[in-house]
Amino acid sequence: MAAALAAVAESKPVQTVLRKQGEDGTWGGNLLAPDADKGRGLKDTGTIPQYRLLSQHGLTPAHRALRLADRLLFRLLSRDDDPALMFEWQAIGSTEPAAEAWVRWLIREAASAALAEAGHLEDPRLRGAGHKVASAVSQFLRSPLAEAPLTRAGRQTILHPEAYPPSWYSVAMLAAMPSLQRERAGFVTRLGEYLAKPAPRQAFTVQVGKAAVAPEHLLLGDPVDTDSRGAPKDIPLALHFYELLARLGTLPHSEPANLGLRRLLEDVDDRGVWHPRNLRSAPKPESPASYHAWPLAAEGRSPESRMADVTFRLALIAKLLGWDLEYA
Repeated sequence: MAAALAAVAESKPVQTVLRKQGEDGTWGGNLLAPDADKGRGLKDTGTIPQYRLLSQHGLTPAHRALRLADRLLFRLLSRDDDPALMFEWQAIGSTEPAAEAWVRWLIREAASAALAEAGHLEDPRLRGAGHKVASAVSQFLRSPLAEAPLTRAGRQTILHPEAYPPSWYSVAMLAAMPSLQRERAGFVTRLGEYLAKPAPRQAFTVQVGKAAVAPEHLLLGDPVDTDSRGAPKDIPLALHFYELLARLGTLPHSEPANLGLRRLLEDVDDRGVWHPRNLRSAPKPESPASYHAWPLAAEGRSPESRMADVTFRLALIAKLLGWDLEYA
């Protein structure tokens, strides 16, 4: 096991990420950006996506890079009101108290997800943050806003100011914390039912002070877009979402997720390898939500490299569901 972890740490994809880490434990001088954004002055992928990517590769909290970043992430969970802790969101968060509260809540959700996935499950700071997030989302799911979360502001459609729907971050945090799931079992059931509903097709923004923020981090239902057969169009996003549902124990109760998973499994051969016909390249992600989880295997010239990530994720989901895997 130790040799395998050492090999992962020395692999090219991991070393590429490690070399970009700053002395203060951050990446890219920001927290949440999945890639560079010149319009916002973001030069590279941010700290939390890179931290989560390293966790996905198997690096443990004992690794120096994660320990260095942990100092910042735990500080983000605190009530420290240092404006610098808002990083790339500082311009928006400093406009008014309500905007600052929204920014800090978003950042705490993201930091909680990262720390949970890295294995800090019993840390009281994370558990406290986890219960706060779960309570806020639970209150939303019990309210009339869960059925009608969007409203009009002039000519624009926006998220209702009092709505706190689940996000990719809050769902990922909960999925990584089995003890929290047991303690909030009723909430987990309601969340699973909510994520099985179709997401609104209507475009909207989140009004944060005077700024309009894209809702890429929010989940207003099932986020997976499918074709007429129920097959997911964005395979990396679908696999990430199905894995989260499997970890929550709600995947068996989601009809659209089960259909999408079955469609992917139709292309698994008798060796257990995902091998669709005429596969010329590995599936490409269309959403930033799956950045940290895709790809883990570098695509090479061999056909096998194009199949590796989907094969691995399907097998992982199957194991999480308790299936016995048998191959010819």
